[in-house]
Amino acid sequence: MSIEEASGAIRRASASEVCRIVVGISGASAPVYGIRTLELLGRIEGLETHLVCSHAAETTIKLETGKSLREVHDLADVVHQPDDFAAAISSGSFSTNGMIVAPCSMSTLAGIAVGLTKDLLTRTADVTLKERRPLVLMVRESPLHLGHLRNMVKVTEMGGVIAPPIPSFYHKPTHLDEMIDYSLGRALDVFGLDMPWMNRWTGPGKG
Repeated sequence: MSIEEASGAIRRASASEVCRIVVGISGASAPVYGIRTLELLGRIEGLETHLVCSHAAETTIKLETGKSLREVHDLADVVHQPDDFAAAISSGSFSTNGMIVAPCSMSTLAGIAVGLTKDLLTRTADVTLKERRPLVLMVRESPLHLGHLRNMVKVTEMGGVIAPPIPSFYHKPTHLDEMIDYSLGRALDVFGLDMPWMNRWTGPGKG
């Protein structure tokens, strides 16, 4: 095969690749962010979502949303069990476009910061970092002590993005859903996705 033929084959393979985003939901409060992430990503044609929840996430999902784990699983294209270290997403050879953990508990953050892969969620985050793919952590805690802050610095130094779900008010939200979608839109910006629902600042009196 000539160089030109090989180059063409690579371009064709790249064009046919599926866009995959891994969504992790930890046991932190506000699993609604992870659930809504799946709903929003589900609107994007050609995008495949892979979901992994921690064991603790099942409890917070039931307590805060009233949804069953099965209902949340149904929102994803592919679901992986938290202890399945043989899952495709546990390997760097499985191509993805990155991972978002929404919400991200301080325990999950700490595990990622020190490379402690205690479950599939932290293992996949570790793989995402080592493969130099986007990793977005929507950390949920307040107030923060020095250990939390240092772990955020560690993850940032490794290439991760710390994106707390901080609401914005310039677009004058009238519903909680609008505030949730705005935070998720900012976090998903990292992946370069087209998000037409995003209410972006365009200047005073505009937009």
